[in-house]
This record gives sequence, C-alpha cells and structure tokens, in this order.
Amino acid sequence: MSRKAIIVIILVVALAGAGLAWHILGQDGATPAIAADIKGANYTITPHDMTQGNPKAKLVVIEYAAPRCPHCAHFNETTFPQLKKNYIDTGKVFYVFRVLPLAAGDGVAEKLARCLPRDKYFSFMDRLFRTQPQWDDEYGVTDVRGGLLTQAKAEGMSETQFDACVASTKEDDNINKVAEEGVTRYAINSTPSIVIDGVLVPGVAEYGPLSKALDAALAKK
Repeated sequence: MSRKAIIVIILVVALAGAGLAWHILGQDGATPAIAADIKGANYTITPHDMTQGNPKAKLVVIEYAAPRCPHCAHFNETTFPQLKKNYIDTGKVFYVFRVLPLAAGDGVAEKLARCLPRDKYFSFMDRLFRTQPQWDDEYGVTDVRGGLLTQAKAEGMSETQFDACVASTKEDDNINKVAEEGVTRYAINSTPSIVIDGVLVPGVAEYGPLSKALDAALAKK
C-alpha cells in the first residue's frame, strides 16, 4: 500500500520557506557519478542521479520514493537490503534513486542530502528513514527543523551549513524536473514506485514480487 503522490510539481522554493518538513531514503554504498548519460529504451540516467552498482549491469532499476512516506521507509528497511545484496552488489542491477515529492518537505530533504558529500547521500537518507519518528511531523513532531538538524549534524553538517543549504535554490529546478518526469513518463501516482528497464512495474514493493520481476527481466537478456 502506498501513499498517493499528490501532484508533485510543487514549487519547492515557495514552500520551503514555510518551515515544512524535509526528508528522504537510502543505504550506504553510493557509486561515483557516471561520466556521461546512460540511455535506454525509456530512460536516461544522468551524472546528477544518485546510483549504486555497475552502470553496465543488465538491468536498470529506478526507485521513485517520497521520504515522508512510511511505506518507503518500510521498503528501505526490509526490501532494499535484499535487493542490494542479491542484485546490486552482484552486478545484475544498476540502481537509481529519485525523489518524487508528496510535499515540499520531500524536495527540501533532497536539497539537504545533496549538500553533503556525495558518498554520504545514501547513508543520510537511510538515517532519515530509520529516524522518521524523531523529525517527521506526521509522527507529531513539532520541531521538524530541530529534528532534521540533529540528523544532519550526525553526518558532519554544521547548523550554518544546514541553514545555507535549505535556503539555496540551485537544486530546485532539477528536483521539480525529476518529479515531473516520473509522473509524465511513467504515470507514477504512488510511492515507492519501481521502474525496471524503463517500464513501471506495480506491486513490487515487497522483496518476493520484486525478485520475481527482476528474474523475469534478466531471463530475457
């Protein structure tokens, strides 16, 4: 079960200043940025994308997630570790993580994550998913900024850097572009959503169905 992705073309700049929450997902093991675009039948992976695994893997898997979404946190905790162990680390899958905001806070979280060194991106996302009750307003947290600042400091970010990152607008256009593409190209309306080699595959948020879909796709290679 996934949360509906309320029209995601949210103006991150306009809403971030309202003091809304910020969030995202992940695991450690980010790869360096790819040198050039990787193009497939219905996808383009760019150096700006956050990825894990071998860019020459047989399958490209794109996950669209909203960090405030508890179902995405569940995927991060239960499904992704098995996906990483059995498909990403073994060279079968090149994994791409993209944010599809359900609210302005998701977009601000992406900005915050990208202000950290690239090799900390996934570990920070993982931290935020695991500590949602400490900073997510949906859990009744009233000081969202304070909760997120605590998590950012744990990754080495100072309060001054935190505030400067949130105020920056350099990532806003890209965040909105990525979200818009997820909706227009793949008709995504819920999170987490999984795209396998350019095709949206529904009902694979749990590892069992996901592994069956991946094995079927690999068998065709």
